[in-house]
Amino acid sequence: MKEPYLEVTYRRGRAMAAYLYLPRATKDKSHRTSIADPGMIIDYTEDGKPIGIEITAPSKVSVNDLNRVLTSLGASVLTSEDVAPLKAA
Repeated sequence: MKEPYLEVTYRRGRAMAAYLYLPRATKDKSHRTSIADPGMIIDYTEDGKPIGIEITAPSKVSVNDLNRVLTSLGASVLTSEDVAPLKAA
């Protein structure tokens, strides 16, 4: 996968959780995690490459919060349109 994409899980019409998949090889698997900001957990491969961000509190995470974490990981930032599904419901 070359481009990041966002997957959102809804319950009763509200975003309950989300996962931002970062560019990764097909074989890449999560080996360890770290807490980024409240409401976000980063997944890393065994060699330390970030492969995704779990968003556990979608209503509390802004695009600025997410971009701050992405910047610290050396990943491309997102636009408000990229994360619009988090706020859609």
